[in-house]
Amino acid sequence: MRRIRVLVVDDSAFIRFTLAKRLNDEPDIEVVGTARDGVEAVEKVEELDPDVVTLDIQMPRLNGLGALSRIMRRFPRPIIMLSTLTQNGARETLKALSLGAVDFVPKPSSAIRVPHVLEDLRNKIRAVAHLPAARLHRPSSPFTMPPKAPPEAALVRRFARDDVLVVLGASTGGPRALSTLVSGLPPKLEAAIAIVQHMPKHFTASLAERLDSLSAFHIKEATASDKLRVGQGLLAPGGQHLCFQRLGAVRLSDAPPRNHVRPAVDVTLETAARWYGPSTVAVILTGMGRDGTAGAKRIKAQGGMVLAEAEATCVVYGMPKCVVEAGIADQVVPIGAMAAAVADAVEAVRCQKNRARC
Repeated sequence: MRRIRVLVVDDSAFIRFTLAKRLNDEPDIEVVGTARDGVEAVEKVEELDPDVVTLDIQMPRLNGLGALSRIMRRFPRPIIMLSTLTQNGARETLKALSLGAVDFVPKPSSAIRVPHVLEDLRNKIRAVAHLPAARLHRPSSPFTMPPKAPPEAALVRRFARDDVLVVLGASTGGPRALSTLVSGLPPKLEAAIAIVQHMPKHFTASLAERLDSLSAFHIKEATASDKLRVGQGLLAPGGQHLCFQRLGAVRLSDAPPRNHVRPAVDVTLETAARWYGPSTVAVILTGMGRDGTAGAKRIKAQGGMVLAEAEATCVVYGMPKCVVEAGIADQVVPIGAMAAAVADAVEAVRCQKNRARC
């Protein structure tokens, strides 16, 4: 089979040399070129036609965001950003995802960090290399729209016995999918929301702010003092598992990663199944790997509902695919229709708990 053709773009000679050398050691990956800045990157994409581009953000002449915009307009293809693990790096990375980048990896801060970053980068290159053009960025995505106040804010109140917990799990492609979903949730939805997106520390706070600006729900990064509330969404902080306890209490855990990630969707769903089982709706969105399947099985076994994103709208059809193949998905829904499906599932769960009312 033809090797995956990669263009490495970075103003650091060390990063260019190291990534090119290590990636070329892989039997299925070939670095066909490197570039030192955004201008050279655009030229080499046209000249070399790589399958995947790795793109630094901070570069001279034309930075990564400028290069990303030009490439996606003229030669759209999967682009993975290299981002610094800082608050500013998080904001720039989220902007890059809104402009069409499919994912990101933390830029190695030293030679010691290179092996870990390379493992992550190799996996993501393989996951997105053959991504159909139809699944690349569309300018109409709500994630690219400037923040605006929702027409009606949800009423936030205490989580009660008859209320429903909705858990959203996502990885690669998740920020754009989540923005589409939360922007469509009705303000009167009688549910609390928990969100698990595979992201490192610093990035989840910026993501929560962006999602909050798009949704009628109040969405924030979870803290140990939080409790579930109807009309509110809690986003698992990078580097910690989001867990639940009785009476809506939230617990953040430093337990080891599950499925090589922390936060992990499985951990959140398993604690949701323990305390709120039949009152839970699990929603598994785009992402590579199988995180979420074990937890969704627990939700299903307890009488809750499971929704999975349809392959046609996933950036990477991995996590939802595992749920579908396990036979536990009550519905398979494209992301554009997921908010309505979640609202219907919440109402179905509420009716199941109180059949006389329905």
